[in-house]
Amino acid sequence: MLAGAPLKNFADDSWLAPWHHVFEQRRHRVENIRATLGTSLSNYSQGHKYFGLHRNADGSWVYRDWAPNATALALVGDFSSWEERAEYFASSTGYGCWELVLPAGWLKQGDHYRVRMHWHGGQGDRLPAWGRRIVQDSQSGLFSAQVWEEPEFVWQHQAPVAKAPPMIYEAHVGMSSELGRISNWDEFREHMLPRIVGAGYNTVQLMAVQEHPYYGSFGYHVGSFFAPSSRFGTAGELKALVDAAHGMGLRVIMDLVHSHAVRNEVEGISFYDGSIYQFFHDGARGFHNAWDSRCFDYAKAQVRSFLLSNIRYWLEEFQFDGFRFDGVTSMLYHDHGFGAGFGSYDDYFHGRTDDDAVDYLTLATLLIDEFKPSAIAIAEDVSGMPGLCAPREQGGCGFHYRLAMGVPDMWFKLAEDIRDEDWNMGWIWSELTNRRADERIIAYVESHDQAMVGGKSLLFALAGDAIYHSMHAGSQDLRADRAVAIHKMARLATLGAAGHGYLNFMGNEFGHPEWIDFPRSGNDWSYDHARRLWSLRDREDLRYKGLGDFDGAMLALMRDSRWFDCPPVHLSEDNHNKTLAWRRGDLLFVMNFHGQQSLTEWTAWVESGVWQMILDTDSHEYGGHGRVALNQRYTVRSEHANHGKLIVYLPSRTGLVLKKVF
Repeated sequence: MLAGAPLKNFADDSWLAPWHHVFEQRRHRVENIRATLGTSLSNYSQGHKYFGLHRNADGSWVYRDWAPNATALALVGDFSSWEERAEYFASSTGYGCWELVLPAGWLKQGDHYRVRMHWHGGQGDRLPAWGRRIVQDSQSGLFSAQVWEEPEFVWQHQAPVAKAPPMIYEAHVGMSSELGRISNWDEFREHMLPRIVGAGYNTVQLMAVQEHPYYGSFGYHVGSFFAPSSRFGTAGELKALVDAAHGMGLRVIMDLVHSHAVRNEVEGISFYDGSIYQFFHDGARGFHNAWDSRCFDYAKAQVRSFLLSNIRYWLEEFQFDGFRFDGVTSMLYHDHGFGAGFGSYDDYFHGRTDDDAVDYLTLATLLIDEFKPSAIAIAEDVSGMPGLCAPREQGGCGFHYRLAMGVPDMWFKLAEDIRDEDWNMGWIWSELTNRRADERIIAYVESHDQAMVGGKSLLFALAGDAIYHSMHAGSQDLRADRAVAIHKMARLATLGAAGHGYLNFMGNEFGHPEWIDFPRSGNDWSYDHARRLWSLRDREDLRYKGLGDFDGAMLALMRDSRWFDCPPVHLSEDNHNKTLAWRRGDLLFVMNFHGQQSLTEWTAWVESGVWQMILDTDSHEYGGHGRVALNQRYTVRSEHANHGKLIVYLPSRTGLVLKKVF
């Protein structure tokens, strides 16, 4: 189920009339690709069941690979003393494919191995492109594949039906513990899932699932696309995590990185068969210089098969409920989105768009809808490409949601670059509601992006060094007070005006301080910033607890799909007094961003009846000053057309939610 009121028809956008032929061409291209398959996408996307290392029914082993530039390939590993042996060489089966069949006893559980490729003019060891378990030696730091068989996992729980808008908890398993080390799937299942449920979220988004050679890449430089990261445990333990989440009413989606791949040759697929163009574009187009990575050639049938099989693999084998597609903007444009500022529709076309990538993304969402209709696909796109979330039959890519990436940019600009007295209420409202009427949007204040090295969490950006000494309950520090107040207001405003869903990064709900940094030479391999300080959230004597409690109360109010079925309606704004108000069904949201001025008689023209205050960011319960009496009711008498004046006390830096109850 997709939350929210019915969307407008993408095809009705008259501003896109000059570009209708582009979307028609896209539709035809995808139809032509599908016609060449000769089967459904579900059947087409089963490469993971053929390639890689598998057991045959008779107990023997079979290894298959696609390496068209290779002249020979062999498995080397513990079983061969890491030397080439004739019996471990594969045979060519045509079309660039290779196959090796081995008797049952020739490989055993836990054996480490690699593929030794030979090509004209060279050779090299590689991790198998379709490998399902990749491990790193703790002494040498070298990676290898591992022969790994687990008992068939018995799933205990069905994925919960999505009855409410997605409230997404973005999480990194490795840094989810307070301890200075890498946490694992089991620990996340035992300790984090209850926290997430208790906090009021209904969807978990797991980062860094696909194996990546460098931990500090946050999982975005993938080397092995079919291997869940062994840093966090085994495949069975990941399945147990997903199964437990389902049993607790949580849907689980994962970050899917198909926008690029790590440049590593041994630990990745960059120079897999001795050519730079096997999976990627030849020449300069095959390199993403800004990200130091490789760019897929989405026009190549074998690459599409590899990536589409990867989608089905995670949906089928691990029962994920969808994906956040990383780096979609980079995929969509030949310049990776670094060129024009996307100020007009012209900027999206005129040869800038990578049609092959658009085709692949369309096939990807089609596969998801076809294979697992309940799953969702979220696009991480900052450009606002028209049609990204439009129906495929109209030439759209078919994504279910897009991230509202301009919203966090706004909050951090306000926090760091604009004086409080210069905040523009119209601009805030515009950024909060700036979305196409034909798209579903996931809104957020901050994700992991904002707090990576060189950035800060929003609370840190607001409080500065006061975060180190003034976050105790009862603190009189004005910077800390401002930070705590705006932290709550920003979240309430973002969720209260959100289109169709909401996202939060792990720990940010209680204002996790400082930034995120993974162990590296530049920080003496420290884990101090690659963990989450849950003790801050739980301590009664710190203001972090109030922030976390407020986040839970806010979600409890807004996760009812009825509110999302009612689009936010602008009611009033006042730049002088820094107030902003809007309606959402029978809810009234009122914000006073002013730093000093409280309004004793803030007035709104609303329906007559009884209105009750149901949420107050300034409540003592949430670390505020408690300037407004809890749960008070306001009687509005009819003055004209069943409407009258609602008059409330609106303290400075406070957000209120009122509900019409009679």
